[in-house]
Amino acid sequence: MVAYFSMEIAVDAQVPTYAGGLGVLAGDMVRAAADLGFPFIAVTLLHRDGYFHQRLDQAGRQHEEAARWNVEGVLEPLAPRITVTINGRSVVVRAWRCLVRGAVAAVPVLFLDTDLGDNAPDDRALSHGMYGGDEPYRLAQEIVLGIGGVRMLRALGLTAIQTFHLNEGHSALLIMELLAERLRADGRTTVTDEDVDTVRRMCVFTTHTPVAAALDQFTPEMAERVLGPSPMSQLMHRCCYNGALNLTYLALTFSHYINGVAMRHAQVSRQMFGGYQVDAITNGVHATTWVSPPFATLFDRDIPGWRRDNFALRYAISLPRPDVWEAHSVAKQRLIQLLNASQNLHFDPSVLTIGFARRATAYKRADLIISDVDRLRRIAAIGHGVQFVFGGKAHPRDEEGKRVIERLFHARESLRDSIAIAYLEDYNMDHAAVLTAGCDVWLNTPQPPFEASGTSGMKAALNGVPSLSVVDGWWVEGHIEGVTGWAIGEDGTRSPEQAVNNAADAAALYDGLEHTVLPAFYGPRDRFIDVMRHAIALNGAFFTAQRMLREYLIKAYHIEEGNDGQNDGQALAQIGSG
Repeated sequence: MVAYFSMEIAVDAQVPTYAGGLGVLAGDMVRAAADLGFPFIAVTLLHRDGYFHQRLDQAGRQHEEAARWNVEGVLEPLAPRITVTINGRSVVVRAWRCLVRGAVAAVPVLFLDTDLGDNAPDDRALSHGMYGGDEPYRLAQEIVLGIGGVRMLRALGLTAIQTFHLNEGHSALLIMELLAERLRADGRTTVTDEDVDTVRRMCVFTTHTPVAAALDQFTPEMAERVLGPSPMSQLMHRCCYNGALNLTYLALTFSHYINGVAMRHAQVSRQMFGGYQVDAITNGVHATTWVSPPFATLFDRDIPGWRRDNFALRYAISLPRPDVWEAHSVAKQRLIQLLNASQNLHFDPSVLTIGFARRATAYKRADLIISDVDRLRRIAAIGHGVQFVFGGKAHPRDEEGKRVIERLFHARESLRDSIAIAYLEDYNMDHAAVLTAGCDVWLNTPQPPFEASGTSGMKAALNGVPSLSVVDGWWVEGHIEGVTGWAIGEDGTRSPEQAVNNAADAAALYDGLEHTVLPAFYGPRDRFIDVMRHAIALNGAFFTAQRMLREYLIKAYHIEEGNDGQNDGQALAQIGSG
């Protein structure tokens, strides 16, 4: 049995407990486990205020509002109560359950909640904000997730969990609870090497962050004050980095298997975390969630069985070209309707439509395409033009990310006479499904090597939408020039210390758009449809959560193919149901 811990999990667009790619990836992992019937349970936090509603004014300035949602109407309360110690106080934690149903089984997702009358106001608030508050607030949330999560699983009778999977370092304190369990069982106070080895064999760690500054780290004094007495005091020397308690290093030290989320990301992580063996399991997306209705209908007709065996999508290479174009046209019309209903613009379904939707932050460079608006205007005059759709939220404290959105709004106004540019407000999973399926080309312009993986382009590929992307993250593996899409610039590996050359990257983007992408789209249609078919057959078929989970089963969980634990999975769905 695998217990999967993640600070955010996207189970549904109406449950705003996810900020972006990390949470959507976690949700797709859960959905894949439900499809394959593996014994799997997920643990996350309840964020009653969600990850905020994004409101954009006429100048593109972002304003945040709490995204309160109907917890009681969506989730099922469970009876057990456990306690954790935070700042010397006993904090009561309960869990709510969501059953994520798949083709074979239902996977329970536990949402941990401290908003109870027994708790002090500050402790009740730990279930409110997501990635908010100060460092003690963040550490307190991570106590609830890691330590509280293990205790809740035990309170629910789950004592035979073989593997604890840490999706990022936020849940690393579960390691301390696993060590504490061994000490309590034997009435001991001293951690031994055998304890460390035993816990290490139980833990798997997936790192998503190629930026050292983004890792959770706390001063030892703060950790001791917030955590209180724990095995941590004996092991501080093993989990500190540069004098701070670093939860990523805690996870690295106490996990028997560590992976990055793409081949390039694993290489960067091995350089970043010297001395640790970091494997690669490239991310994937849940095919049946992200394939648009018109393509699902086409696949059901011509590739029966693709839902249970995503690799069958390789046969998309033989799909009739007119049927592929018709399915894409239906998906595109759905996007055009959304844009024309929500924007004061007219989007033309016959015009090349390029999509870009990521978390709005500087290194993702959504504004690279508007670096030279005069050249962009000249490019748009070629053939039948181009139009753009953007989406994504900036973290409330990311001022530079907010300025990226403002620059896009400014460009929208200055280019209004020649290029339609839309920005989808309050971007969520529902928007993502429409946009990744409905645009003609997917744009991605991260600053290498900071793209750990990226999954939006994978969603697009499932719908026959090729990528125009900087060669970083998953695109290192998915890119075949002119076959699955197109590269921006060359595949030159770049270290985090190297200065970014935005001007050179923008010039490469404009060159590719002018000389390759526009001629491909407005040229012979059959040739462009062949790129679409290759995008599905080569990338859509491979970069799936189904393949990703099977890699974890073999490499990390050591569960043999065919031993899917279906009966255990069905029993898990009954946990907490009385």
